[in-house]
Amino acid sequence: MHKSLPLAYQRFYQQINASIPADRLITDPLRTLAFGTDASFYRLTPRIVVEAASEEEIQSVLNHAREHHLPVTFRAAGTSLSGQAISDSILVRLGQQWQGHRIEDDGRLIHLQPGVIGAQANAWLAPLGRKIGPDPASINSCKIGGIAANNASGMCCGTANNSYHTLAGMRVILSDGALLDSRNALSRDAFRASHVPLLEELKKLAQQTADNRELSERIRHKYRLKNTTGYSLNALLDFDDPIDILQHLMIGSEGTLGCMTEISYRTVEEPSCKASCLILLADIETACKAVTAVKSAPVSAVELMDRRALASVEGQPGMPDFIANLGPDATALLIETGAGCSKELQQQITIINEVLKEFAPLQSIDFTDDPEQYGKLWAIRKGLFPAVGAVRETGTTVIIEDVAFPIEHLAEGVRKLEALFEKYHYSEAIIFGHALEGNLHFVFTQDFSTDEEVTRYSDFMDEVSQLVAVEFGGSLKAEHGTGRNMAPYVELEWGSDAYQLMQRLKQLFDPEGLLNPGVIINDNPQAHLENLKQLPAADELVDKCIECGFCESVCPAAKLSITPRQRIVLWREIQHLQRDNSDPERLAELLKDYQYQGIDSCAVDGLCSLRCPVGINTGDLTLKLRQQRNERHQGKAQWMADHFSTLSNTTRTTLAIADGTHRVLGTTLMSRVTKAAHKLSGGAVQQWTPSMPSAAPAIRKQPAFNLGLADNAPRVVYLPSCASQVMGPARGEQERTPLSQKTIELLNKAGFFVIIPEQLSDLCCGQPFASKGMAQQAQQMLERWQSAMLEASKQGEYPIYCDTSPCVLRAKNGPLDSRLQLFEPLQFIHRYLLERLQITPVDETIAVHITCSTQRLGHGTLLTELVQRCAKRAFVPEEITCCGFAGDKGFSLPELNQAALSTLKGQLPADCVEGVSTSRTCEIGLSHHSGIPYHSVVYLLDRVSKTIN
Repeated sequence: MHKSLPLAYQRFYQQINASIPADRLITDPLRTLAFGTDASFYRLTPRIVVEAASEEEIQSVLNHAREHHLPVTFRAAGTSLSGQAISDSILVRLGQQWQGHRIEDDGRLIHLQPGVIGAQANAWLAPLGRKIGPDPASINSCKIGGIAANNASGMCCGTANNSYHTLAGMRVILSDGALLDSRNALSRDAFRASHVPLLEELKKLAQQTADNRELSERIRHKYRLKNTTGYSLNALLDFDDPIDILQHLMIGSEGTLGCMTEISYRTVEEPSCKASCLILLADIETACKAVTAVKSAPVSAVELMDRRALASVEGQPGMPDFIANLGPDATALLIETGAGCSKELQQQITIINEVLKEFAPLQSIDFTDDPEQYGKLWAIRKGLFPAVGAVRETGTTVIIEDVAFPIEHLAEGVRKLEALFEKYHYSEAIIFGHALEGNLHFVFTQDFSTDEEVTRYSDFMDEVSQLVAVEFGGSLKAEHGTGRNMAPYVELEWGSDAYQLMQRLKQLFDPEGLLNPGVIINDNPQAHLENLKQLPAADELVDKCIECGFCESVCPAAKLSITPRQRIVLWREIQHLQRDNSDPERLAELLKDYQYQGIDSCAVDGLCSLRCPVGINTGDLTLKLRQQRNERHQGKAQWMADHFSTLSNTTRTTLAIADGTHRVLGTTLMSRVTKAAHKLSGGAVQQWTPSMPSAAPAIRKQPAFNLGLADNAPRVVYLPSCASQVMGPARGEQERTPLSQKTIELLNKAGFFVIIPEQLSDLCCGQPFASKGMAQQAQQMLERWQSAMLEASKQGEYPIYCDTSPCVLRAKNGPLDSRLQLFEPLQFIHRYLLERLQITPVDETIAVHITCSTQRLGHGTLLTELVQRCAKRAFVPEEITCCGFAGDKGFSLPELNQAALSTLKGQLPADCVEGVSTSRTCEIGLSHHSGIPYHSVVYLLDRVSKTIN
């Protein structure tokens, strides 16, 4: 417990610590700031973050918080945009312990805990041809708890398939700690008996609402549109049973009425065939008329993009050239249709094209059902938000607002929005959105550092609210949730009768006002202008970060320390404190804790850059900080670079000694001794595991292979990585042949004459140095490596096969000499070997690990495809991204590897006895934490193949 906690929080902490261990009660300044951050432009720092693991723990938190009158906020992924997932009191995170699911009725029903990522739910349903209804743009990162709590929708969801309309039941805990399972008859009966006043009041409110004709009609009108402003008042009209009313009120309530601990969805059919087209129309009016016309056609999504939006992505890779030549009013429509078979799809395309004929497109890209091609079209739409974020000035934030107009007023609404952009000088603002529902997003950049800028934003939002809610009767929040951002405008949009009804509901469910206070119901007209987040300059490598959190789901350190978003948040705070010099004690504490949390435990795998809307690789910042820290070790690093062969031989000797010691002591004693030594030495002694490799023999000289090959056989330069050169198979592993030898045998089998570079043991791509921030030595090693490759390949005449994916990524980012034809294993195998080998698949299930470097090279699908050719089944474990071994961190920081692979063993099918990958060090950790041997896919391919006669 941190010394700065106020007395009431200290007492709460002491009580809750009786049932929740201290490692899940977070009070230190570094992690409370990190874990309290969400994607909105507001900042509140919680006093205590509780990592709740069960419903009983949530009930305990609520009971003790109520005793001390302390507010509680629940949060899942924190990708919310309107400030509904932050707190300055108690923040309860529903994360890794809340990832359970059950599927019933052939996928028509799915039960999900709140920590499940939306895309993962769809991955479970995909083999059954189903998906959940909500499809928010953040579905790869946001979690079910947030999807339901915000009633998030998306591009294809519309109003019919959101959480409200596809809800089949839930488990929910109310503010008094009571648990209701709406699908369980016994639970419903018990709740009816224990909560008579609550249910009677709900029934009374429903009747009063139905009797109020004006209010009823207003509610029905509001929900003909997409609408997430305020509470789901339609529940009072749609249902008679007060328990059904209750659970539907929870949808979109943003944790202000209770905590949903499980959601049951009726799923929707996922079309097996899809096609998309892009058409450019003369102006917004024509586009909106086309939307109205095509609404009756068999379309599943229509996305509108105004001219400014199109201009923001001009010239980017994959963008059509004709975008640059469009007039000032041109507007694009991106249209998707889906069907159960290709014949039906073509019929639908014909119908849609007939409708579109009369609107005389300026340009168009015809319907395509090629996933790669229509993926490029959707990349235009998905690239709009990051395009604005990428060009914003440092210190400003990106704001994305979310409104809905009645479809018949869409064109006029867009024109008036554009006029407001001009009036308030938001020249960079763009408009795009889900046109079928009249749902538009507009994105602009905002500086909150001066009173003048805050006033500009305030005046702009006042006018937007009048325009959307009053003039056109639309929704101020169509799918992003009310939050703090729109709470002051709820009454303006809904009117006093509806707002008073919402206040009564809040009082009924949360009489003490402790559940997420300030969200949805907030009497402070300035609430949306308070606690504004500052984004001060931290480092040019990360200053474009908008703190969206999309990176977090792929971070291997997420279960151990902090994520890329959180690293950036903290580094911004550290840099601000260093410039400000107002709180040296806080600065010293943050710097001390950041060393492990932010620097040491970062895997530097770069996967965050693949999920980041603006392409930030937070690992680059980590490397820069490591380099600054390691400047005092330059002499040591230079010695290692100059004597790399000696270092390799020493490593080989060490592995041989460790293997011999293992043989004498046995596995159990060896594990205990090295674990104790690792702990006592503070990580200086690397930890041994049963998966530790033995020493690999030196690679045989060239005359020992290539026997029997014709003189005109194709040549390939084989470059074993330094890990492959020194690390042999683990003791007890069935595959006893070193990777280098097995690779040569496979290349020979395919008819390739193998060339081994001279002075091999001196060669390294520099990755071991780069990962430690030793940039100078890393570059020196890479230049030596490239020189040797040029010589061995006859200045690039022969292709080069490298057996380890991270080495290839490192070399290609070097940058690589353009003459060199460098291939990582999967790329070379697919291009050159498969056509030369006859493959007989084995009747086995093979676990597949796609390394982070393979993903960054864009070759992720190649490994799965290769295993599918070689075996009965390729099994890819869920949510295992980077393994966290991270070069040698699997030895020096084994907890990172353990955290990244914590769910691996439990996922493996019973018949899976082997795993494959393309990195020797990754395979050490994978073998240790899975309980099955992982090795290069080369072993599998060699085992199932023979030369084509």
